Parts: sequence; structure tokens; C-alpha cells
Amino acid sequence: MILKRVLPFAKELLASVVERGDSVVDATAGNGHDTLFLADLVGENGHVYAFDVQKEAIQSTADKLEQANLIGQVSLIHDGHENVAEYVSGEISAAIFNLGYLPGSNHEIVTRGASTVQAIESLLSLLKVGGLIVLVVYHGHKGGKSEKDALLSFVQELPQSYAHVLSYQFVNQQNDPPFILAIEKMKAK
Repeated sequence: MILKRVLPFAKELLASVVERGDSVVDATAGNGHDTLFLADLVGENGHVYAFDVQKEAIQSTADKLEQANLIGQVSLIHDGHENVAEYVSGEISAAIFNLGYLPGSNHEIVTRGASTVQAIESLLSLLKVGGLIVLVVYHGHKGGKSEKDALLSFVQELPQSYAHVLSYQFVNQQNDPPFILAIEKMKAK
């Protein structure tokens, strides 16, 4: 397939801006796949801040990082991504979100539009010019449509001189396929 699926494209976007030694954020650690990917990208002199509200997600992520010997450059934070500003103060080059619920877990615990928008606002203030925030939007669950609408409303209002926003999606797939919103910061406010 020539067109990249959503998750490989999200990783390609991240790899295009993250360099060794950078600081980055995984706003939804989940099962640890993105945290592991980011930890490898930033190398031993970089740092990953990984957030999740579920203890099992933090533990799963820790296990993956320990097996890969990458835990040293990661801060695992058992808190919601809306509180990112309480933990991260330096410049970051990228952030990723996988929105929705933790696969294989309680489907009642989901990300929400208001807290996700709050996290994006905080991350935009930390993001370097040329950096990216990548959101993989899973919206086929209870509450998913309202989160999707809140996100689209927010990103469509970002001034184009400040940020460029990309939507990447397959429009002919059934069952609410996930899509990407990517925000590239163009200048400091």
C-alpha cells in the first residue's frame, strides 16, 4: 500500500522533527508503544514525559521500557495530560496523543475534549518553532464524537501564521476510522 496507515504516518511525522537530545511528550502512554518509539528517537541524552491516568498503562509502559533498556530517559507520570504544564517546563520538539480508550481495558475511561484541548494549549506554549503535536483521533466510542468536534473546532481557530494544521484520514472507510490531526508551530506567539 502506498498510502500510509494512520499509526505509521504518525510515527513518520514524529521522526521528521525529533532529534537526539530533544525533550518530547507522550500525552497518552497507553500500552507504551509510542513512549518506546520516542525514547529511542531522543536517545540517552533526550527525555520523554509520558502521561496516563491509568496505573496499568504506566506499568505496561514501564515494562516495555525496561525490556528495551530505555527507562532512563523517560519520566512516567500517573496524571492526566491536561496537567502537562505542572511537569514539563522546558522546550519540547514534539508530542503525541492516541485518543479514546486504552485497548484491552475499561472502555468507560476515555479521553475528553476539554482536557485534551487544555493539554494542547499547554504543549503549544512549550513547543519549539517547527515542532509538531500529533493527535491520533479515535472517535468511534461513547464520547468520541464530542471530543472530535471539540478538537476540530479548536484547531480550525488556530491562526495560520502561528500554526499549520493537517488532517490526515481515509474518507471511504467504515466504522469511524481514526484520523490524524498534526499541528506544526510556525512562530512564537
